[in-house]
Amino acid sequence: MGAARILGIDIGGTYLKAALIDARGRMVTDKLRVRTPDPCPPAVMVDALVRLVKPLPPFECIAIGFPGVVRAGRVLTAPHWQSRHWTNFELAKTLSRRLGGAPARLINDAEMQGLAVIRGSGLELVLTLGTGAGTGLFRDGDIMPHMELAHHPIHGNMTYNDYVGDAALKHCGRKRWNRRVERTIGILESLLHYDHLFIGGGNARKVSLQLPRNVTLVSNDAGIEGGAVLWRERAAPRPARR
Repeated sequence: MGAARILGIDIGGTYLKAALIDARGRMVTDKLRVRTPDPCPPAVMVDALVRLVKPLPPFECIAIGFPGVVRAGRVLTAPHWQSRHWTNFELAKTLSRRLGGAPARLINDAEMQGLAVIRGSGLELVLTLGTGAGTGLFRDGDIMPHMELAHHPIHGNMTYNDYVGDAALKHCGRKRWNRRVERTIGILESLLHYDHLFIGGGNARKVSLQLPRNVTLVSNDAGIEGGAVLWRERAAPRPARR
């Protein structure tokens, strides 16, 4: 990819974030962020993203991390925004068109983080702690079929989102929330027998418990930096377009 500049976009339930990265995933601009609109149907989000990235320099391609199930550039589920308009919405194609025609690739946001931090050996799991909880699973560096574990019950009628999401943190306080995170780690280990777990997302910095040796906290910037790996097998960069 040479000196290609990639626009990395990290879509979250609370914030929309963006920055330009180089082919190695290093940020070459400041990270910009704005609160995610509420309500947020597709047209509103796309307009907000276009405004967010307007101050950034030219780029050759776009990498988008989205909190839901995505496939072939389309959004299949958008659990943070209960709107029928998200189903099968062509987010990658729409953003490409609105941002001057630069090609765009779309991936789940936890998997985008994983691309930046995994070691490429064994079974590796990414758990993001933010507005909700997200997961991405990798085997020997390859992304496994996406599982929406965030919506699976973990305690009574509570899903992972309910149990360790941001609303739970605010309701329970950090001490009790950390105990919930510890229990979540144990359940995921029993369920998947992962070799390594990476915990990212905006609330990862609030994890204060003693972590097992095979669990690592990672920077939330990985949600943008993983865009370089998403485009790593791309051919030589095209001229910058906006």
